[in-house]
Amino acid sequence: MNRFEYRQNALYCEDIKLEDLAKKYGTPLYVYSKNMIIDKFKAADAAFGSTDHIICYAMKANANLEILRLMASLGAGGDVVSGGELYLALKAGIPANKIVYASVGKTDEEIQFALESGIRAFNIESEPELQVVNDIARQLGKKAPAAIRVNPDIDVHGHPYISTGKSINKFGIDIEAAFDVFKKADSMSGIDVMGVHCHIGSQILNLDYFDATAKKLFDFVTKLKNSGINIHHIDIGGGLGVHYPDVIPEFSEEKTEVPPPAQLAEIVLNVLKPLNCEIVFEPGRSIVGEAGLLIGRVNYVKFSRDTKFIVVDAGMNDLIRPSLYQAYHQIVPLNKTDGKLERADVVGPICETGDFLAKDRNLPPVQRGDYLAMMTAGAYGYALASNYNSRPRPAEIWVDGDRDELIREREKVEDWTR
Repeated sequence: MNRFEYRQNALYCEDIKLEDLAKKYGTPLYVYSKNMIIDKFKAADAAFGSTDHIICYAMKANANLEILRLMASLGAGGDVVSGGELYLALKAGIPANKIVYASVGKTDEEIQFALESGIRAFNIESEPELQVVNDIARQLGKKAPAAIRVNPDIDVHGHPYISTGKSINKFGIDIEAAFDVFKKADSMSGIDVMGVHCHIGSQILNLDYFDATAKKLFDFVTKLKNSGINIHHIDIGGGLGVHYPDVIPEFSEEKTEVPPPAQLAEIVLNVLKPLNCEIVFEPGRSIVGEAGLLIGRVNYVKFSRDTKFIVVDAGMNDLIRPSLYQAYHQIVPLNKTDGKLERADVVGPICETGDFLAKDRNLPPVQRGDYLAMMTAGAYGYALASNYNSRPRPAEIWVDGDRDELIREREKVEDWTR
């Protein structure tokens, strides 16, 4: 259920007018719908029904501590990719035995921290990493629970920067070579082989890719079991996409279809359920992406020959996806007007030509002091924010019905000199 809507030409998050929040907290400002996050998580969890499964929220999408605490309260596990994320997951109350740890570059210190914390499983990305994890586990007198990440060489035809399942990508072990690595792992005294891990990419809307991956995993796990290697769980990764509307007018009521998690689960379980393995699913973007937006204040409107520039106080330092991935975020005013739509670039204050939030976009007339919302910014928004040009990162709030709460204070320049 979408929790952002216009009421009498004013954009609301749940039951609060967003303009009121912009004036109360200042801008740039990230705003999340708490109940939309809850809805999205519950849909993902319910998708797998009575099948033995665990939903490990992909923290890289948004690691705000309050969001993590909410995930913990809903029974989620965590998919972490650094020692910092592991620390936050534990701090938020996510049980260690529900945490899986990926990353192609785990440090010795991070591996030790994860072992001492008692995580559910390391997702091993390479044979050299397997050896290091084994050695550190033995030094600590422990056995490291491990799922080896296989690379199925499946091209999901998305942006190359977020493709992870092709043989040319840095992630995992080629599925054709992985069997021997599993045999080696099974013989190591510091390794307890728990499962198989796979992750093919991000922002995937075509479920045929998940079907193809599941079939490869079925054949591979069957081969492992037939060789005497016991596999407890199959981690199918995440990657389910969300709606970034890029083909509809800004004020259209038209919707495009995004596959629901139940449809993904049905496809995956139809293939993998006969293996009687626990299923681990790692959604991130699909939980928080549509549940958040970024508000920017219009500071200036300027013209350069035929180009109109709307200069806002939010930039690539706050939301880098348009600059980094050429991503499209729908941009709407917090207050609708009846003015004629005009083509414009929406740009930020950063000293880079690449600092833009939208190019050649149809937008209503705006003036200094108006507010614009960059939609679908709940995932990889604040998570990728920086202090470039020595600009403080924005505040984050969430809305629960008619209540708003600050869940991360706006940075101050004084914070950098502590």
